[in-house]
Order: sequence, then C-alpha cells, then structure tokens
Amino acid sequence: MSTTSFPEGFVWGVSTSAFQIEGATSADGRGPSVWDVFSADRAEACDHYHRHSEDVRLMKDLGMAAYRFSVSWPRIFPEGSGKVNEAGLDFYDRLVDELLAAGIAPYATLYHWDLPQALEMIGGWPVRDTARRFADYAAAVHDRLGDRVDTWFTLNEPWVAAFLGYGSGVHAPGRKSAADAFRSAHHMLLAHGLATQALRSAGATRVGPVLNISPVMTPAQVSELGRELSEEDAEAVARIDALANRQFLEPMLRGSYPAELLPIIERHGGLEHIHDGDLDTIAQPVDLLGVNYYTPLVVQAQPSETADPAFPGSAGVLFCTVPTAVTAMGWPIVPNCLSLLLGRLSREYPGLDLMVTENGADFVDTVTADGIHDVDRISFIEEHLRALSSAVADGARVRGYLVWTLLDNLEWSDGYQRKFGLVHVDFATQRRRLKDSALWYRDVIRRNGLAETRPKRPTLETVAARAGVSRATVSRVVNGEAAVSADVRTAVMRAVKELGYVPNAAARSLVTRRTNAIALVLSVPRQGDSLTAAVVQYVTSMLEGAGKQITLMLADTAESHRRIVQQAEARLVDGVVLLPPDRSDTLAERLSRTGVPIVLLGKPAVTSLVPYVDVDNAGGAETATQHLLARGRRRIGMICGPMDLVSVQDRLAGHRAALHRAGLQPLLALADLTRASGAAAGRQLLGDDPGLDAIFAATDQLAIGALQAAREAGRRVPEDLAIVGFDDIDAASATTPGLTTVRVPLADQALALARLLLSRLEGRHTTSVVLPTRLVVREST
Repeated sequence: MSTTSFPEGFVWGVSTSAFQIEGATSADGRGPSVWDVFSADRAEACDHYHRHSEDVRLMKDLGMAAYRFSVSWPRIFPEGSGKVNEAGLDFYDRLVDELLAAGIAPYATLYHWDLPQALEMIGGWPVRDTARRFADYAAAVHDRLGDRVDTWFTLNEPWVAAFLGYGSGVHAPGRKSAADAFRSAHHMLLAHGLATQALRSAGATRVGPVLNISPVMTPAQVSELGRELSEEDAEAVARIDALANRQFLEPMLRGSYPAELLPIIERHGGLEHIHDGDLDTIAQPVDLLGVNYYTPLVVQAQPSETADPAFPGSAGVLFCTVPTAVTAMGWPIVPNCLSLLLGRLSREYPGLDLMVTENGADFVDTVTADGIHDVDRISFIEEHLRALSSAVADGARVRGYLVWTLLDNLEWSDGYQRKFGLVHVDFATQRRRLKDSALWYRDVIRRNGLAETRPKRPTLETVAARAGVSRATVSRVVNGEAAVSADVRTAVMRAVKELGYVPNAAARSLVTRRTNAIALVLSVPRQGDSLTAAVVQYVTSMLEGAGKQITLMLADTAESHRRIVQQAEARLVDGVVLLPPDRSDTLAERLSRTGVPIVLLGKPAVTSLVPYVDVDNAGGAETATQHLLARGRRRIGMICGPMDLVSVQDRLAGHRAALHRAGLQPLLALADLTRASGAAAGRQLLGDDPGLDAIFAATDQLAIGALQAAREAGRRVPEDLAIVGFDDIDAASATTPGLTTVRVPLADQALALARLLLSRLEGRHTTSVVLPTRLVVREST
C-alpha cells in the first residue's frame, strides 16, 4: 500500500495539560489553582498523578516519540512564589525519567491556565508582578528538569486565558473586564519574554510559546478561500485577526503590536501597562512555535452588532455559523484551514520552525463489547494530517504533530462530557481503553505517513462470509434483533471483532427499511420568517450532505396533519423535523407514536415527548431583567403574550425569578404577537403605573409597540423609560432608539436540529438541546 510520507525525523506524539488529567489536587503540598476554585467539584480528572506509569506505557505501546505535558504551577509553588514544593518537582522528576526510559521525548509546557489562586487573590494576570513570578517559577522547574528536558513551551494559548478568563468570564478566574483582559494578555506576553530569558540563561535548548491560531474568514470564504471581500468585510476580518492572532504573534516575533490594535487597547484599558522596553523583552528569539488549530473564526461585517465580550473592540462584526460538518462541540470542521495557517506563518515569519502542538476533536463515543469505533475522530485527524502534508510539501517548516489528546479528560468548564482522547477513560474506575483512533494513529506513526489508498471497510457480505451466515442475519445481529440463536450471534460477533467491522446505515436498512427521506414539516410561521428560513436553509444543507432527501410539508390544516402522520406510519420517511405550531396541537404526540425518529424546534408543553432544540428563554429573560436592575430600574413592567406559548411562559418565569431575587413584584400586561397589541399593552402599563421606569417585552414586536406607546405618552427612551425586547429581529437595530434585546441563535438552532436527527437515525442516545442566548445592549436602555 502506497503512503503519503512525512519528512524523516518528523515527530509524532500527543499533548495533555496538568489540571485536565492529573487530579490529586491537594496531594503532596499542591496549592489551589484558579480552576480548583472555578470548578471545585470536578478536580479528580484522570488521576494521572498516581497512574502516570500506566499512561507512559500506553504511549510507548502506541509508538509516541514525544509527550507534551504541562507542569502545574501550584504544585511547584503552592503560594505562587516563595518556597519551592520539592514533592511537586519530585512528581515531574519521576514522569520525565519514565518517559526517557520509554524512548519518549518530554516536552514541558510551563503554563496551561492553572494560575495559583494565591496570585489571583492579589490581582492575577492583570498585575505586572505575576509575570516576574512566572519567570521565577520557570527557572525553578528548569533547575530540576533542565538536564533531561530540551524542549520548553512557556505559555499555552494566552488568548484563551486572557480573554475567556478575564474578558467574557467563561473560564477561570471568571472575571468580566475588557481592561483586565488586555492587561492580562500583555503581562502574559511579558511573562513569556522573561521566562525565555531565564530558561536560556540556564542553558535551555529550545524555547517557544504555544498559540491557538485560527484563520479568520467570511462564510463565503469557507468554501471559496480566494474569494474577494468587500471593504467592510475585509476590515472586519483584519480586526478580528488582530485581536485573536496578531495580538500575540507580532509582539513575540516582531517586537510590536499591530497598529490597528493599539487604539482598541487604549479605548478599553489604556496603555499605561505597556512599559518602555517591554516589547524588547517579549520579542526573545523563538526556537519553535507551537500551533494549536481546531477551527477557523468565521465573521462578517454587520454595523448593528455589539461587541462579543471575548473580543473587546469587535462591535460591528458578526461571528457566523457555517453549514458544514461539525464536531460534538459544534466547531466547524475545515481541515484545509490548517494548510492555510501553516502557509501563512511560513510566509510571514520565514525561517521559523513550527510544530502542530494540538489538533483533535470531541465526538460522541459509544463503548461496545468489541471496542470504541470512533470513525469520526479518525476521519478528522486523517484529513488534517493530509492538509498538514500539503503544507509541508509547499515549504512549511513543520517539525511534528501532537494530537490533542491522549486521554478523555476534564474539559475545563464543560466537565467530563467532552471526549477528545485517543484513549477512553471510565472515570468511575479510571480504567483506560484504546479507541480505534489510537490504534490507527499507532499505524500512522509506524509508517511515518498516511495510506494513500484508504483500506476498504469490511462490509456486511465480508462479515457474513466469515461467520457462514446470510447478510440479513448479520444485519439482525448488529441491530440487536432477538430472533437469532445464541450460537449464530456468537459467530457473527466474533467475525465483527476479527474484521473490525463498524455497523452503519446499510446494515440497519435491512431491518428498518430505510428510505433516506426526511420530512421537514413547517407550521404557519408566527415567530418570524427569519427562523423558518434558517431552518430550511441549514437543515436541508446538512441533511442533504448526509445523503438524505428532504420533503417539505406544510402542517396548517387537520387534513395535512392526517397526511403527515400517514406517511410516517407507512415508513415513507426515515425521520421528521417538526417546526411545531405556536399553539398547542397533537401533531407531535401523534407522530411520536409512529416510531419514526422526530425532533422538534421549540420546547413542547410535555418536554418528555420527543427530543427538541430550543433556546434558553428563561435565562435570556433573567439576563435582560438583571440588566435593567443593574441600571437602577425598579418599577419594571412586562408585556406578555400569548400565554399559551411555552417560550413566553419561560420568559415570564425568568423575568419573575430576577425580580424575586431583587425583592420586587412583577407588573404584567397581556398581548398577542402584533406590534399593535404591544402598543396597547404599553399604554396599559404606563396608565396603571405612572412611575414605571422600564418595560421588558416577551418579543421584539411587542417591544417596538411599547416604544410607540412611550412616544405617545411623551416618555423619553431611555432617560424616562428603558425598553428591552427578545429575539433580535432585523427591525430591532433599526428602531429609534436602537432596541436592546436578547439574541437567539437562528443558524445554531437549525444546525442543532439536523445533528439531533442524524444522531437519532444512527440509533445514538440523544437528549434535547437548549442553546444559550445573548443580551445585545443598544440605546433603548
């Protein structure tokens, strides 16, 4: 079999991080990190601290040449600085010795987000002194391990630590301050420079940072990379590239910040934290740049868009969802972007050695008696390795590839639900099991390349021939049918295991009579054409990409309901995507009794009926009400309606919850879905309570009606009366003043519907999906 080979000496391995796998968070003198405080009930992880010998054996058996691990700062300095904890260094001593004995090169990362909590309590990364403490810590670790570790990475993904930890607050330590995010980013850069100086003066061989680098592009460029951009989109792409990528690349590799970034930093946090000489310190020569790549950033210009908290200065830029294959975390899978970014780095920073230090994916893994057949992960890694090979052929100086990650682990804020590992971990028993992807990667390492012609998958016929039974019998066994004898079942499962057969839709079709037809059932839209349009566009795109045929059906009469149910009962469709009517009816219940997989858009009145996709209506309303309360509003009315809509009921519940915590009582007025009824309800609220200082409306249409009622009453918005809506329809940004509202992710709902149905068709366990909303603050508050 011919192969796509990689250069001689190309390094193959894996990466991990201390907090995600080590556990033992209070063992042998380790102090707490910011993540122990942020997610205190999740810290046992993979118990790698006590089981590292087993994990090193696994890596040796898989043929790994390198292991990138991170050192836990609070394990070395429990108070962040001061006296070294020798027991903590002893652990890494043992780990490094075992790696070297196994023929595996240890690559040490000094910071993978686990800042000692003691340092956070005196300011954390926004304080300059933290950078100096980091350099001291780097010197202490090198003093113990430097005779055996020759590759040192200073920081891992400083953008994430700064802007998710201090900007949006979704990572530890959970602060929400644009000024703190920019200060943290600069001090991490300074820490890199100071630590590099300390490591080099102690004799370190290779030193560099690890950056998460994402190509920034518009939705159109995802499928057509060379597409020309409008002036507005080009500016949006350049600005996000400066915030996400060049904010770190340029200071480290050229000793300067991007010119367009400095005004953004100054506007949000000033420039006083950037001292004379800092950039010279930051721009220490880099021996090796670690590149972490998962997915591109997809954006386009949209003047009404407010800034994303993770990207201060991004006002006027919309972060987009694209209709392409995604991982279980919803990250678009675009392998050719790895070639794109490696080529860019090689052109813009010639002579720089690169290493892909993280690349991998979260997929839903199913543990079976004969293994964990994670074909999606194999496909993901293989396609990215082909993209990497293409970049190397074009001259990119890529020295190695490290999969993220060795073990299923603690995925930060997402806990244990995410599965990135080549090795499955049963967290109840800490048992390790190799997935198919681990065995596949072992073969890639052995031949230093990919099979040019991919091996043909075993088929039903292959298994049937091996077991000496019919094709239909194999199908019954893999589908769990009872009408098969124990001896025949044993023979079939032995053949399945020996051949590495992965059951697929073809096997199941003999039993389930698959048609590959999907009914997309639309009710008369009452929540705005934009949601219906997004569902039709994205659901159709994803399902057709999966080989399905889409039939659009309108559910607007009793006769149409009867016809749809008949099609399902006759198995003329494999599945149904149902956009339920706004008001209660029995169609979903009737379809659920047919046995055909169904998914709903919007939470039904009986939530146990079938899986559904919805947005966090209660949470969005709660956030909107808290926003009004934070601005000193205390007499807040709500326009509700219609009350038979589950979404409106949830929005009312969220509004009431926020008021209850503030010790306030709700003031309500009922309406239907029209602007006119919103205006009437607004007049009622203003008439009933002349001291009213805010209105929260269950929809934007009702809120626009309330704006009209305020003008009629001579009330100034927002000086006298603040108004908030829900949905962020197109008209919300065009009102005078612009309407503060709660945005619901249209495309994300549609993509989640398609993924949920595909999971059901594959027979995987599925649960309903509730997507987050986001408050969009405009002039009306």
